[in-house]
Amino acid sequence: MPIRNVNAETVEIRPPNIVLILADDLGYGDIQCLNPDKGKIATPAIDRLAQQGIRFTDAHSTSSVCTPTRYSILTGRYNWRTTLQRFVLYGYSPPMIEEGRPTVADLLKREGYATAAIGKWHVGMNIPLTDDRPVKGHNPQNIDWSGTISGGPTERGFDYYFGISASLDMTPYIYIENDRFVGEGSVVKAFGFRKGPAEPDFEAVDVLPMTASKTIEFINGQSASKPFFAYVALTSPHTPVVPSKEWEGKSELGRYGDFVMQTDAVVGEIVDAIDAAGFGDNTLVLFTSDNGCSKTAKIPDLQSKGHYPSAHLRGSKGDLWDGGHRIPMIARWPAVIAPGSVSDELICQSDCMATFADMIDVRVPENAGEDSVSFLPALRGQSIQSSRAGLIHHSIDGYFSYRQGKWKLLLAKGSGGLTSPREYEVSGGSPIAQLYDMEADPGESNNLYESNPEVVKRLLEQLTSDIERGRSTEGAPAKNDIENIVLWKQPKK
Repeated sequence: MPIRNVNAETVEIRPPNIVLILADDLGYGDIQCLNPDKGKIATPAIDRLAQQGIRFTDAHSTSSVCTPTRYSILTGRYNWRTTLQRFVLYGYSPPMIEEGRPTVADLLKREGYATAAIGKWHVGMNIPLTDDRPVKGHNPQNIDWSGTISGGPTERGFDYYFGISASLDMTPYIYIENDRFVGEGSVVKAFGFRKGPAEPDFEAVDVLPMTASKTIEFINGQSASKPFFAYVALTSPHTPVVPSKEWEGKSELGRYGDFVMQTDAVVGEIVDAIDAAGFGDNTLVLFTSDNGCSKTAKIPDLQSKGHYPSAHLRGSKGDLWDGGHRIPMIARWPAVIAPGSVSDELICQSDCMATFADMIDVRVPENAGEDSVSFLPALRGQSIQSSRAGLIHHSIDGYFSYRQGKWKLLLAKGSGGLTSPREYEVSGGSPIAQLYDMEADPGESNNLYESNPEVVKRLLEQLTSDIERGRSTEGAPAKNDIENIVLWKQPKK
């Protein structure tokens, strides 16, 4: 496969390794190089990654909350095309990625890659039970700790898995390796407000270091004769905010700032391991986050100390405003990417599937990647030629918005998520929707909905088409998993 090398002429090299590192609830403004004026947390490792590669200023998750985002990264398909129309899954939820649905891991494994998923899964798996009773609550008594887990990572394209079933504040509190629990959930613990079964030695504070250790172990076990793909889903800085003792007090912004600094250090450890193993030049390291900063980070307190986790953007995790879903995205691939590059291209995490396929010169399967467009040209410093008209955003409560060029239409009166005003808090007489010029008003403060009806009409028609066609890219129409997707949601308290 010919690849342009920025330091040499075009050469023939083997397929690149890919390491995708996904942070959890890390805001766009939490990365110093993306928020130099309003960011007060030191992130030297991620900043160095940007210096060596490219940073994207207009990259987005498909959702402003975690489970849906992970589904889209792995499948190249919008999350709301499934039966999950709002919120997230839990630790005992069945698989969201249906059997037979190709994932990025399937695509790469078919092309000879060694594949591993390490860290937080959170898109469901079939937890083995001791009887036919359904799982109820967070502390079920009928888990078969010696049974085989099905429908998880090793049945969705990954050769190896080590991690936890969902978020670090969701039961069960126990590691999973491949398709088995590591030990038994024989005691009850709570990391946050959910109390449930835990392996006696499992502690939340150890999970981030363990994720780093297992990732480095996987990298060190690879050879130059076979490419590899590592999907590394960190559990930080999501709640519980548990920086290791050596990181406590480092940021002078509280525990959240400390945890972000530790997250940055883990990214540095993984990148250093890639380089030390001799894989650096031909490995794409893609660092990003699943959504914006969570309110559990105590955003007002951070802002009072000069740190703005959403930078210049409005909103945070859960919201339709860009603070909910515009995320850090930084890539390094020395064989291809010119150091210190910046891209303002509008891209989405669902684009990973098409991009990875493009990198190894194969086609995305016809029954996959319905909402995925390759951003490989952007990595090469070129413009993306997209068959997709725009991006669809989705909030924790299932509200839709549509971005095309500079325009963004929100089918919500308020945040559509967790920030005030929420839908039921918006005063009477307000416009039924919002329209913003994101070039002139990235903070989404001047609602142009009523003064630009022609723009609203065009965007709404395109959004409707992208939903009804079952895909937003070129190709034969596909089917959504549910018959009727509700475009305009009703507010709920």
